[in-house]
Amino acid sequence: MTVPSTSPRSDGQLRRLWLCADDYGMAPGINRAIRDLLAHRRINATSVMMVGPSFSDAEAQELAQAGAERRAAIGLHFTLTAPFRPASGGYRPVGRDGAFFSLARTFAAGLLRRLDADALAIEATHQFVAFQRAFGRPPDFVDGHQHVQVLPQVGDALMAVMKEAAPSAWLRQCGRAVPLSRRWRDPKGLTLDVMSARLAARSARRGIATNPAFAGTYNFHRSVPYEGLFASFLDHLPDGGLVMCHPGFVDAELRRLDGFLAMRETEHAFFAGERFPRLLASHGFALA
Repeated sequence: MTVPSTSPRSDGQLRRLWLCADDYGMAPGINRAIRDLLAHRRINATSVMMVGPSFSDAEAQELAQAGAERRAAIGLHFTLTAPFRPASGGYRPVGRDGAFFSLARTFAAGLLRRLDADALAIEATHQFVAFQRAFGRPPDFVDGHQHVQVLPQVGDALMAVMKEAAPSAWLRQCGRAVPLSRRWRDPKGLTLDVMSARLAARSARRGIATNPAFAGTYNFHRSVPYEGLFASFLDHLPDGGLVMCHPGFVDAELRRLDGFLAMRETEHAFFAGERFPRLLASHGFALA
């Protein structure tokens, strides 16, 4: 994949950034935080878990209204890992509780190409249909909860459905635009770089657009100064690059479903604060 220049644009304008908040539909506190940031023009994209327990027609309407007012992109957050349950009744494999397998088990099966291709296609179709029904249109883009889209069989299934159900949508790849010396410091990011190279190449052959570069991964279980982390995400990021974020307000449902808690509120506070737009401008960026 050819990475665009990270220098200022030739027209003198700020570089455009996609700042995408994931996990809409997981918990009420996440939904509220995302809509709050949209309302204040602090993010410009969000991806929706159609199988999230806190997604409903009412939540879809509120998000669609906020997105339309702010011209934000709304995407499908394709979900394939526990504790969430399939949209299609016949999806296999699932655990005894009827939920998807864990992330570790799903990735192991995916890397060995032992996922059921037909079941993946059916599940992808069901989640696309659910999005179309809820929003009255296809998603603007597609990504994967916990990056499952980079798994070869999963990416292929998503691209096949996208060609029919969302031909104008773009697919999120997770390859970074950072020097090799920095890539080795982040094993998770390096893995995503390698797997995303295949995804981006296959997307190009199918005529499906992808984001030129990606940032936003870090150790969510460590308490770290997020402002400094976010500034590092912008280093070397090209025009049109995407940064993933996970803002949210911690509530009982989020505690039940996810171990990523304190940093969600830290992220929301940073993006809602006055230092964020100044940091963007100082790095030569504006929201797309």
